[in-house]
Amino acid sequence: MQQLGKYDILNKIAEGGMGAVYKGRHRETGELVAIKVVPANTARNPVLLQRFEQEFHAARLLDHPNIVRAIEYSAGPPSPFLVMEFVDGESLGQKIAREGALGEDAAIRILAQVCQGLHRAHKQGLIHRDVKPDNILVTRDGVAKLTDLGLVKDMNEELNLTRTGRGLGTPHFMAPEQFRNAKNANIRCDIYSLGATLYMMVTGEVPFGHKVGPLDCWMKKIRNEFTAPRDLNPKLLERTDWAIRRAMSGDAAMRPASCREFIEDLTGHSIRGVPPKPAASSVASGVLWYLVYADETGETHTVKGTLDGIRRALREGLLGDADNIRAAQTKQGPFQPLKTYPELRDLVLDPTGAVATVVPTAVNVPAPRSATGPGSSRWNNDPPSKPDSAEIDLNTRKPADPTPRRSSPTARPSQKPAKSIEPSLDWRIVALVSMVAILSVAVIALVLTKTK
Repeated sequence: MQQLGKYDILNKIAEGGMGAVYKGRHRETGELVAIKVVPANTARNPVLLQRFEQEFHAARLLDHPNIVRAIEYSAGPPSPFLVMEFVDGESLGQKIAREGALGEDAAIRILAQVCQGLHRAHKQGLIHRDVKPDNILVTRDGVAKLTDLGLVKDMNEELNLTRTGRGLGTPHFMAPEQFRNAKNANIRCDIYSLGATLYMMVTGEVPFGHKVGPLDCWMKKIRNEFTAPRDLNPKLLERTDWAIRRAMSGDAAMRPASCREFIEDLTGHSIRGVPPKPAASSVASGVLWYLVYADETGETHTVKGTLDGIRRALREGLLGDADNIRAAQTKQGPFQPLKTYPELRDLVLDPTGAVATVVPTAVNVPAPRSATGPGSSRWNNDPPSKPDSAEIDLNTRKPADPTPRRSSPTARPSQKPAKSIEPSLDWRIVALVSMVAILSVAVIALVLTKTK
């Protein structure tokens, strides 16, 4: 049996440009491992060899269940090799090639785990720069693990081996700005790659197509010229379609600023250290929200309603320009812009560029999906959030409180009571009566004209 250091080589797992990967066993402990061996031509290239060693040091810094663990690195003869945790499963790329597009919920569960591992890397100042389906391993139990940290960049420049003006990564999955200069890659570049990875997971198609060359691919990226995921998979929720398109925006400033924000876009609720609630207690089922907005005369108003009612009012344009609206989950505030809240963000952010008044094609937010999965852990280094407001039964809704109460100075509300914008026929009746009155006047005027 072939041996390498303290390990017996059992069989070859895979082979690529940076070396072959073997399944091995530690001769003393019996631990199964994955051993990546540097080919002879790479071992003679000091830059590539340093990048190989960098993969070990980067992985060793990241102790997380959703990142493949580094065990050992040997630079000695006969060939340098890297010993990693053995993952009993397959790459996400292999899974998609075998099964085709994954179910939406299954895809988001896998991606959420990858986001948790990548979130830890970002917290420690590391940018992956090559997130793609082939660099994500999925165990037989459904645990996702991010691997291949050979292109990782330290935001403090200690681990960066990229020359200025050179782009590194995989063209179909990398951000357009990374084409120009991978040295300046940041968190939003990894977010783009996550969005492109999820795109392939839910559609079964490579973003921009297999036959598109690097230059054409870059041009399409900066122009946002790609088929919307929902056009390829009509069963996809509009929220998921919107979240993917936002993550893949050619304008880096329009993308989510963190992995956590991307998952919030997908699930429609905050995940700041608190596990998602089950659908039965969803924010969509009855918790009151408060909005402060100014009408065309500049007068400030406060309205309240459940999430469904608030979203319906925004979609129908009942509250005017969304830029002038602030929201809070308590009457006392603090009131923040709508894009601050995952529950409302999809209605006001246009993935192609600017903040829109309201995206008319948006749908009611679905019951929050769990972003967790087997082997996932809580978002690290994030303080726990406070519990949500008390829930209100939709079947026993109380009318708006007629007594004005003084709100927080930061809320800037009027002294008028909060008006409920829950579903009601009152305004429809008023509109119908007005239309009938107008028609009646027109008919009378016509009759009088003919009489004369």
